[in-house]
Amino acid sequence: MPFVELDTNLPADRVPAGLEKRLCAATASILGKPEERVNVTVRPGLAMTVNGSSEPCAQLFVSSIGVVGTAEENRGHSAQFFEFLTKELPLGQDRIIIRFFPLELWQIGKKGTVMTFL
Repeated sequence: MPFVELDTNLPADRVPAGLEKRLCAATASILGKPEERVNVTVRPGLAMTVNGSSEPCAQLFVSSIGVVGTAEENRGHSAQFFEFLTKELPLGQDRIIIRFFPLELWQIGKKGTVMTFL
């Protein structure tokens, strides 16, 4: 069950319409998870700095069970997410940061319990 959050200081009118749906599909493909399990949030217009500069930038947070736990996995994921984001947003790779967070089943609540028991 991946969770993807894209924060950017780009104003909403500079973020392509439907980005959240395309990011959902891309995440499913990149992480090898069913699209119906991917959760995406896009937050434009934030006060942000990356590398000490408030020029247009973005941070992508990727959390998932079982597929973001090693450097080798995340090197491949990173390359694919960077490719997607630089095509979708008017940003160079130096203005994007990605953070990966491995999750355990007991850390996700669903249907009144946690994933461990579903």
